[in-house]
Amino acid sequence: MSKKRVLITGAAGFLGSHLCDRFIKEGFHVIGMDNLITGDLRNIEHLFPLEDFEFYHHDVTKFIHVPGELHYILHFASPASPIDYLKIPIQTLKVGSLGTHNCLGLARSKNARILVASTSEVYGDPQVHPQTEEYWGNVNPVGPRGVYDEAKRFQEAITMAYHTFHGLETRIVRIFNTYGPRMRLNDGRALPAFIGQALRGEDLTVFGDGSQTRSFCYVDDLIEGIYRLLMSDYAKPVNIGNPVEISLKDFAEEVLKLTGSSVKLVYKPLPVDDPKQRQPDITKAKQILGWEPKVSRAEGLKKTYEYFKSLPKEELVKLPKEFISKK
Repeated sequence: MSKKRVLITGAAGFLGSHLCDRFIKEGFHVIGMDNLITGDLRNIEHLFPLEDFEFYHHDVTKFIHVPGELHYILHFASPASPIDYLKIPIQTLKVGSLGTHNCLGLARSKNARILVASTSEVYGDPQVHPQTEEYWGNVNPVGPRGVYDEAKRFQEAITMAYHTFHGLETRIVRIFNTYGPRMRLNDGRALPAFIGQALRGEDLTVFGDGSQTRSFCYVDDLIEGIYRLLMSDYAKPVNIGNPVEISLKDFAEEVLKLTGSSVKLVYKPLPVDDPKQRQPDITKAKQILGWEPKVSRAEGLKKTYEYFKSLPKEELVKLPKEFISKK
């Protein structure tokens, strides 16, 4: 029997590359696709020698052609960090709209099941806590974060339209803060920013008074939740994230303790529309998927810190010598 084939867009990114690994492990033929605007081929170069992996350097906002059968599509192409989507706002909107439309059209033509990667950002700066899937959000469509938030909200809307109008098999995952190996040090999000600053001997930048909260999920847990959702029969959005909440000030203190750094915290003004609270209600994931996170933050942080310390010299050029790998 021939292997099932899966297309993963954004394959060279943080989450996309881990998904490629998972589907190879599960015995699929994996087709990765990425335009490499924010992705990095080093994340998937270990897969290139494999017979069951192929890569397309392609922008999904253009027409997508993949020859042969496709059984599943996972649409993960999108800038995901503020430093990226504030720098390339038009591309962010296009990949969420045109890119999603193209992926849905491909799924329909191939009779494939498609899972799209949405985000907790659809909740905006939430007035409901923790956030359930039924909450509609509090989003500023014309604020600086609107290019990402509204791209994802449109993505969910067109995905459900294809499901209800065309009968397409669709899945929607709302991803909360995730971390782990293959994140970029210049990602702009809290964890790589804190660890990068600590390793360089710089003070850790906390925005606002640090009382705003986040809930951090280790990447292995997230990938497991995504895989279970894809294989489920549930078409509506599902939150996947770790419900253990922590303030960014306390999180920065955890990073300082982990790295043994003697730098201090410095406070800067809170960015516009920065969410004050972020915590997933994962009741649906537990009930429908039998999923909940397993990796503690202490364990996940240790693995992530070891990854950052092992990065090539050119990426760590600003780091103190004792943190530079001998590789």
